[in-house]
Amino acid sequence: MTDSILIVEDNDTLREGMAQVVERMGHVVHTASGGSEGLSLFDEHDPTLVITDLKMDEVDGMEVLRSIREQDESTLVMIVTAFGSIEKAVDAMKAGAFDFIPKPFPPDLLRGKIEKALEMRDARRENARLAQENEVLRRDAGVETDVEIVGESKAIEDIFEQMEKVAPTDSTVYIHGESGTGKELIARSIHERSHRADGPFVKVNCAALAESLLESELFGHEKGAFTGAHKQRLGRFELADGGTIFLDEIGDISPNIQLKLLRVLQEHEIERVGGEETISVDVRVITATNKDLETEVEEGRFREDLFYRLHIIPMKVPPLRRRRSDIPLLVDHFLDRLVGRTRSNVNAVSAEAMELLRAHDWPGNVRELENCIEHAMVFAEDDTIEVDDLPPAVTGEEHTSSLDWPDEDRDLPDILEDLERQLIVRAFRKADGVKTETARLLGIKTSALYYKLEKYEIDESCLE
Repeated sequence: MTDSILIVEDNDTLREGMAQVVERMGHVVHTASGGSEGLSLFDEHDPTLVITDLKMDEVDGMEVLRSIREQDESTLVMIVTAFGSIEKAVDAMKAGAFDFIPKPFPPDLLRGKIEKALEMRDARRENARLAQENEVLRRDAGVETDVEIVGESKAIEDIFEQMEKVAPTDSTVYIHGESGTGKELIARSIHERSHRADGPFVKVNCAALAESLLESELFGHEKGAFTGAHKQRLGRFELADGGTIFLDEIGDISPNIQLKLLRVLQEHEIERVGGEETISVDVRVITATNKDLETEVEEGRFREDLFYRLHIIPMKVPPLRRRRSDIPLLVDHFLDRLVGRTRSNVNAVSAEAMELLRAHDWPGNVRELENCIEHAMVFAEDDTIEVDDLPPAVTGEEHTSSLDWPDEDRDLPDILEDLERQLIVRAFRKADGVKTETARLLGIKTSALYYKLEKYEIDESCLE
């Protein structure tokens, strides 16, 4: 990555030598022979890093540092100083300088200092990005958290009671429940109710990454730790320091990651991949899974000692079919929440439609119910959702009921492809050729739909 670096140095020979080092590193360099010129170039080019001599006539390095810090605290400033001025360099560090380099110095030392500065810049950007992401999550999970966990059933009241008791502590929480039951929402709610609420809430989907990538994601890595590790990266545990880390799908981690996670829970310490430094972390751990980890332990796929470290505060999230009395409340909540996205005037559900919603088993739980209500709001003809507006899976009218069954003498893969094509065409027509809606009706990603449309040569001609 090319960065812009400003060098402010009144010694011509030293300034030109430093500029050569920066250019050979592949960065854009701007040079100034004094403080006034340096500040002018700073305003013009907005460099990532400023390297300035400390002792200069008229505007010295301390004035350059203070002026830059007043304009942009994110700009890194490195001080160049003679050996006899180390005390002043320390003062510059206290005033906000990133580092200092004593004269005389070899090119390799300057190169190393620059690399360190840019790595710090990258780490700050990552922290800022995470902070912004957490602010969005906090906004979603703060005031709205109390209303998004919707329900009045005994099962949900038990969840609320458990959250209130466990939130003020730092105890590790283990959330178990089917997909779509709201495990992440509960984890965020616990964080928001805790003394760590002002700290980061960092989520890691343990099932989404290969072992090598997950290890780097969790614990970070040093530059050169493996092919492609071009710079140091902070792991999620470091980024969650002072806050909460939510490890979703914890049942999918490998034995190697299990062992490393056990150490974090026991010692509150990590080591980056490829590193030797031991780093202390102050992080609360909340995990979630839809697997039966006790069975995983019995069958040797999950460490027993780690299970008991995670299982300190277990919370069982009930599936929606076990709290059907909450369905009307959830439906009302989704009607309010989805009105903007669907641009619909729907504000009610007919008694017949509500009866079907209460009777459905909801294998996808609350997430499936939300998708169902959104679907119905899109297709409703007036301000009330009727039975005909609900998806076939809820009404019992399966898509396969009127499919053309292929000849029996064909191979099973051919038969399945034929049926899949018919289902896609049917959804494509129902969505009037809108691909995002087609994907939603089919319950697949839009990218997967594009692949299948091309594979089966399905286009607007199918709408005729």
